Formats: sequence, C-alpha cells, structure tokens
Amino acid sequence: MKFVVLVLLAAVITSLGSALFYLARDKPGSPRTLTALKVRVALSILLILFLVLSFQFGWIQPGG
Repeated sequence: MKFVVLVLLAAVITSLGSALFYLARDKPGSPRTLTALKVRVALSILLILFLVLSFQFGWIQPGG
C-alpha cells in the first residue's frame, strides 16, 4: 500500500514540475501546461479515491 501511495505522490509532483517547466519555457498559448495540470488533478483524485477505498476495504487502518 505504501508503495502505491508513494508512486502516486511522485507522479503528482513530477506532473507539477513539468507544468512549471512548460510554463517557463513555452510560448504563451501552449496547451502543454494545461495538459500537465490536468494530469496532476487526475492523479490527485486517483490518489484520494485509492486511499478512501483502501480504508473502506480495510486494507489500511488509521494510525495514532
């Protein structure tokens, strides 16, 4: 479980970094920044759904 969460978090951060790179390097009006941000949002939603479903199925437990 931890591995999946870490991979998704790394993908979110990579997507955010690529969006920043495209924002700094591309000409105005380039769709690559928007595409990278869409991917980041989709990955974030996937991560949240994975965590919620994992909790519901009992794969993870809240820690104290």
